Amino acid sequence: MTDTNCDHDCGSCGVDCAERQTPESLLAKPHELSDIKHVVAVMSGKGGVGKSLVTSLAAVLMNRAGYHTGILDADVTGPSIPKMFGVSGEIRGSESGAYPLPSSGGVEIMSINLMLPSDTDPVVWRGPVISGVVRQFWSEIIWQDMDYLFVDMPPGTGDVPLTVFQSLPVDGILVVTSPQDLVAMIVKKAVNMAKLLDVPILGLIENMSFFQCSNCGREHLIFGKSHLPSIAAQYDLPVLGRIPIDPALAAASDEGTIETVEGHWLDAMVKVLEALEKRK
Repeated sequence: MTDTNCDHDCGSCGVDCAERQTPESLLAKPHELSDIKHVVAVMSGKGGVGKSLVTSLAAVLMNRAGYHTGILDADVTGPSIPKMFGVSGEIRGSESGAYPLPSSGGVEIMSINLMLPSDTDPVVWRGPVISGVVRQFWSEIIWQDMDYLFVDMPPGTGDVPLTVFQSLPVDGILVVTSPQDLVAMIVKKAVNMAKLLDVPILGLIENMSFFQCSNCGREHLIFGKSHLPSIAAQYDLPVLGRIPIDPALAAASDEGTIETVEGHWLDAMVKVLEALEKRK
């Protein structure tokens, strides 16, 4: 039954009504010079769990594996991707359009912080405006020869995630969580949103999973016992990695040297992402 208050703007609505347009009809066209093979969104239902870290590591690891990767920073009011990669400067453009800025390792980055006079300037915009900017990052930026474009999502299940899932041809979602029970509950909301919109979930990644003592080698569960196995079993999803609490990771993020990080925590994620390429 159609809501009598419906404004017929399916792009800002998550209700599955009789008059709803198909998701394909809402897809935004990329720039005519863009060539993007795969789009992978990184999300959670809550802030502070490490989505930007996982997005950055995913782009770095796939880049090391020989793929050309990029990051569309959809967290417009809280962008952190440029700082993590040590990328600054103005977006370069031509008569054809604008281009993302490359990191020292070759990861292409587009973020609102690359368009502001200062990276500490706040973005005080309403949801529809922010969603429009995310669509522009997709349709007006030239993403050339892009094997994997990762979308760093803002927290929650609001305007921007809905815009990304309906406007971009998302191949799959990486859902980020952390051990706390509260986070586990909210992550389920993100999983249910993805299922509601029929977007494939590639797997779950837990951040701040444990701290490994450099003296005794034991793993200490700083935030308590993980709820990851139960969430994975409930939704029949694979666990793609457990990232530890590591001062070196925090330092690399702060210093803009995330591309120097070494670790095997996300090897399973790399295999799942490479499987997308094989199915293409």
